[in-house]
Amino acid sequence: MRSRPLSALLALATALLVGASATPAVADPTPPKSYAPGQKALPGGARVVSERRLSPRMLDLLISSPSTGKLTPVRLLLPEGWSKTAQRTWPVLYLLHGGADDYTSWTRMTDVAAYTAKLDAIVVMPEAGRAGNYTDWHNGGRGGTPAWATFHTDEVRRLLELGYRAGTRRAIAGLSMGAYGAIKYAARYPGMFRFAGAYSGILATELPGIPAVIMNAQASEKQDPLALWGDPLRDRKVWAANDPLVLAPNLKGVRIYLSSGTNSFNGPLDPPGSPWHPAHLGEPLSAYTAKALSKRLKKLGIPHTLHLYGNGTHTWPYWTREFKNSYPMILSALGLRGGGTAPVPSPTETSGGDWRLDPG
Repeated sequence: MRSRPLSALLALATALLVGASATPAVADPTPPKSYAPGQKALPGGARVVSERRLSPRMLDLLISSPSTGKLTPVRLLLPEGWSKTAQRTWPVLYLLHGGADDYTSWTRMTDVAAYTAKLDAIVVMPEAGRAGNYTDWHNGGRGGTPAWATFHTDEVRRLLELGYRAGTRRAIAGLSMGAYGAIKYAARYPGMFRFAGAYSGILATELPGIPAVIMNAQASEKQDPLALWGDPLRDRKVWAANDPLVLAPNLKGVRIYLSSGTNSFNGPLDPPGSPWHPAHLGEPLSAYTAKALSKRLKKLGIPHTLHLYGNGTHTWPYWTREFKNSYPMILSALGLRGGGTAPVPSPTETSGGDWRLDPG
């Protein structure tokens, strides 16, 4: 791969990373019309303050969250036959968005709604901030808001289980910043997720050069680079506590799918003549960290799929393809059949439980 200057390497960061107990989930019966995402959270515990039905399957919830300090949205795709009063629960698939984007991205940029039309599970797409990094922020040791990990794994999860018939069989997947979130959550909260899929994300946060990329991404979104996890050296324990490479032993028993391009060049899903963009350097960076995590998982004897596909940009067509490639694994983890049409590639098994899909 042709080398790029450090400035170009850091320029990709915005696109790449920019990868409390809840009360019963009953929407406020007469929510003020002024309720809107981003407004200050209401006093009291986490609760749903409004619902907005966008289609027969698509339901947006607005949650007053002490963890984020704001009214924070979550989008749901509901299965056939779902109701709040159903006598059964449904498995749950969490889809996490990337940096410099929001909770609408999966339904806005992909055919996920149509693709999962027959899926007998609840699909959950939560807001995570443009540079939230699926983390309870360190904030110089003070903690406080935003606490995105608590919002997702505690508040949203409990609200859905209490009031929206969500079950305890869960899978999680994400792209770019969300890819990091998916693997990090599966490793940080053992037993919570049966599948974790990561499409083009930073999966090892302390490798040489990676802290600078992450902190530059935070600065690009006008955030204090040290607020997330502190200083990489002085606060090494905080960085380690959020590093999938360090947390890798906790992934035992999770079905894992890791994928990325290996260079920044246009691939088969890019329109002819598409201009090159520094964000595409996210692919060799994500491949760099995915290889490191794969090596660690192999040493730990943890089976996983690693799909490194060579040419391909840091864009939605590839993330959508990789989601569909991993979909049979998601269905299996959730104990379901059908629900999609795309076949998964046939990997070649190597020693140590490392499944590689690498054309070379």
